[in-house]
Amino acid sequence: MIEIRRVYDDPSGRRKEVRFLIERLWPRGIKKESLDLSGGWLKEAAPSTALRRWFGHDPGRWTEFRRRYRAELDAHPPAWQPILEAARTHHVTLCYSARDIHHNSALVLKEYLEAKLAHAARSAGKVDPNHQIRAK
Repeated sequence: MIEIRRVYDDPSGRRKEVRFLIERLWPRGIKKESLDLSGGWLKEAAPSTALRRWFGHDPGRWTEFRRRYRAELDAHPPAWQPILEAARTHHVTLCYSARDIHHNSALVLKEYLEAKLAHAARSAGKVDPNHQIRAK
């Protein structure tokens, strides 16, 4: 299972998870030790600086941002493969810092990785009739 969470949200009371920071820049006002990033900081899994600046969190550019970011992810599998590997056996949380909870790179990355997991499960014949991934 993959979920996303803002780094500014209180993580208390959460289940055991593998947490990844998926931002190119360290979030303002956050101490490194306060995030408990068991999975680490994966800068390269974030959108490129050029794409991030072009998007500028403008909802009018959301559709094109999603397309361009997916293309970047397709071109750099080593950037996101550690997350995919962890998600195969653990609950994974992608931590992001954007204010907009409806238009951010974490949403795109989550969708992208979930599609990869679903494809792998279908290929391995581990999908139930309702298209839900079954545990091994």
